[in-house]
Amino acid sequence: MEQLSFFKESGQTPGIPKDILAYHPGIFTDAEAYLLLQQFISETPWQQKIVKMYDKEVITPRLTAWYADADTYDYTSLRRSAPNLWTPELLSMKSRVEEEAGITFNSVLLNYYRNGNDSVAWHSDNETALGKYPVIASVSLGQVRNFDIRNKNDHREKYAIRLEHGSLMIMKGDLQAKWDHRIAKSTRIMKERINLTFRTVV
Repeated sequence: MEQLSFFKESGQTPGIPKDILAYHPGIFTDAEAYLLLQQFISETPWQQKIVKMYDKEVITPRLTAWYADADTYDYTSLRRSAPNLWTPELLSMKSRVEEEAGITFNSVLLNYYRNGNDSVAWHSDNETALGKYPVIASVSLGQVRNFDIRNKNDHREKYAIRLEHGSLMIMKGDLQAKWDHRIAKSTRIMKERINLTFRTVV
């Protein structure tokens, strides 16, 4: 069954708190974003991880890859694993994202959504390794997907942003502490999408 988004098909939900989310469309041109999308799809060493949810091991419904400085470990793994090292394309993207976000990142997680069946369930990136109030910069390439957020204490308070091709969304403030987010599944025909979330592991 389709996980319906709560929101309209176009535009953003009115009233999204600006202290937790900032959205910048067109950070990369359509041509730039398309070339990056195709390159990452074909050249990235994608993995499909097994994670534990509610005492059960499940296969993540998307592919992932972790890149970082050589001395940064993958805090999302059950073990300390060495990261893939930065490629020239990722370093170039990182520089542009850092200029917009105003901070320096030391790692990036790539997520490959192959179709509408690929998704990420409600969660927050509140791991200790990211610090108390992490700033996470999210770049979207390819298929437009809705990014849904909801207040952890009151699920009636919820918003969505349409993550467009070549866009940048900056998560900040107490978003990870007080809000959950997701990319929902869809029964609609969805093309490929890659999301890059630039982070600082402390």
